[in-house]
Amino acid sequence: MGLDPRAKLYLLLLANLMLFFHVGLVTQIVMVVLFLTPLAAAGRLRMAARFAVLYAVLTALGMLDPDAMGVPQLHVVAALAVGVSMMLPCFMTGAYAFTTTSASAFVCAMRRMRVPETVVIPCVVIIRFFPTILPDYRRIREAMALRGIASGAFAWIRHPAQSLEYVVVPLLMNATTVAQDLSVAALTKGLGRKGAHTSRTAIRMRASDWVIMSAATLPLALDIAGVI
Repeated sequence: MGLDPRAKLYLLLLANLMLFFHVGLVTQIVMVVLFLTPLAAAGRLRMAARFAVLYAVLTALGMLDPDAMGVPQLHVVAALAVGVSMMLPCFMTGAYAFTTTSASAFVCAMRRMRVPETVVIPCVVIIRFFPTILPDYRRIREAMALRGIASGAFAWIRHPAQSLEYVVVPLLMNATTVAQDLSVAALTKGLGRKGAHTSRTAIRMRASDWVIMSAATLPLALDIAGVI
């Protein structure tokens, strides 16, 4: 199910609104299912399954009663699990929006929504930034593995200082160059030009977009109104 980019941005907005309202557990579970449905329908089944399992584990950890179990130290684990589970819907909708939509489609959608160019350009740079920086991170880790420095799946835990020095520092330095290059590329393509813009990307709201938007809005609105 390929949703319109505007519908994807709307789902992302709803996920962020959940952070500002104390929604019930039932409403939260329904919203998570609705957010995972387009992700699974888009062919990201493994990603949707990982999000579902992670949310289930975090919800279970958040429901622990450390005092009844006689382990007060678990309060930290339970609080952390609740906090992460509240942010997880934002990660779900963000992953769906940014992994299934091209930058040109987002530009076309934001211009249809009359978003100022001063907002469009940074958004395009951010959308293109993470897919560009990910190969650099992999190359840095491969170079460290060849030299036997903080290699392995749990290198961040076993060698946090080395990982910070040999991964994060060069990655941040490279990220500055990548962000600057992407900004220049966006301006070179005329994204900052004043006046009317045209686009070869065709987007259109379909019935499926309105259905998923309405279905996701209804439980949140009912919960905020105190009906459920």
